[in-house]
Amino acid sequence: MKTLQEWLDWCEQLHPVAIDMGLGRVKAVAERMALRFDCPVITVAGTNGKGSTCAMLEAILLEAGYRTGVYTSPHLVHFEERCRLRGESASAQEFAQAFAEVEAVRGDVSLTYFEFSTLAILHLMAKAALDVVILEVGLGGRLDAVNIVDADCAVITSIDIDHTAILGKDRESIGFEKAGIMRAGRPVIVSDPVPPQSVIDHAAAVGAELWRFGRDFNYSGDKQQWAWAGRERRYSGMAYPALRGANQLINASGVLAALDALRSRIPVTAQAVRNGLALVELPGRFQIVPGEPVLVLDVAHNPHSVAALAANLDAMGFYPNTHAVVGVMADKDLLPMLQRVNPLIDRWYFTDLPLPRAAKGVDLQRTWAAQNTRADASSSVHSGPMAALGAAIEAADPADRIVVFGSFHTVGGVLQNGIPRLHAKHLSP
Repeated sequence: MKTLQEWLDWCEQLHPVAIDMGLGRVKAVAERMALRFDCPVITVAGTNGKGSTCAMLEAILLEAGYRTGVYTSPHLVHFEERCRLRGESASAQEFAQAFAEVEAVRGDVSLTYFEFSTLAILHLMAKAALDVVILEVGLGGRLDAVNIVDADCAVITSIDIDHTAILGKDRESIGFEKAGIMRAGRPVIVSDPVPPQSVIDHAAAVGAELWRFGRDFNYSGDKQQWAWAGRERRYSGMAYPALRGANQLINASGVLAALDALRSRIPVTAQAVRNGLALVELPGRFQIVPGEPVLVLDVAHNPHSVAALAANLDAMGFYPNTHAVVGVMADKDLLPMLQRVNPLIDRWYFTDLPLPRAAKGVDLQRTWAAQNTRADASSSVHSGPMAALGAAIEAADPADRIVVFGSFHTVGGVLQNGIPRLHAKHLSP
């Protein structure tokens, strides 16, 4: 293999199953590679809010002058998005070389696609002379490949029902899996306002330094500005983060708590905090694209994140019609997702996705129809996200709103050719 795409294609068929939780295989190869970091490491786990948390940490630390490394997954359009060094995605050539380094020592250890790519990205970061590393946990926490790294600070964002076949069917079980990223004597920031008891209990059991939202840090605000208070630092009169949505203040609060906990090693100024939050960007998280009609992109793909999406859509004000392009994985708890957002959607465009795990558009439509009580709502099925978006654009009036949500592959399928020019059909000749 020479190119990144050749490596990715090869990794997809290396292991007999796509998801195979456990640290034994990946830890064995990491030891052979002598992977280690000489700088603070922050790991971020949770059901929703991980990507936003990583993006805000990165933005603030870059403004403070630090050389950052960030690992997030999955990607929206290009695999290279998963690893950012000093604010820029690593190149395909750098990735290909890192994959070759993993293969050179792997021996007979069978690795999943995620494990192999995680090792490659950790290798990229370890040799990049960084000041701070931020690692987003892929799935759960306790048995996720990222958890081979002993983080200096752990952040646990919101915890809700998702990936039940792997993590458990209730918040307590899922919380226990997320809590696996905690380390003895090191801070863990829990930004979920009502965390499962399993998270609190695990912190006590391992001797982690627990920071709880509402007890050790909190925020307040009005329509113009917000303030934050932690154990040692306070910030007041701050502009709202550039990432939209009411839930982002909870994520930002956890970010500031993590920076407070690590202040002796990576101090940041109040100006870096303000600038970072003002400049942070993260595609696909309640991303609003101006035009006629307006376009909203959101990777909400479980009941908790769809509830946040519905609240944020409701706060946008009145639109004559809202059109929704939707595609999700077949293992998602679809019914409560549809029920939560259904009152806001007038026309649905269900789409197939190019993955074996994805639900078929016709099955999505059937589930929607079974719970729909709106005589004025309609739906259709499409072969892919761009086809569905094209149908929505054709049907929408300039004053309407189009929402694209669900899987990363749904939003990424729309973004792959750049932001669509929605208003093109409404321009005067």
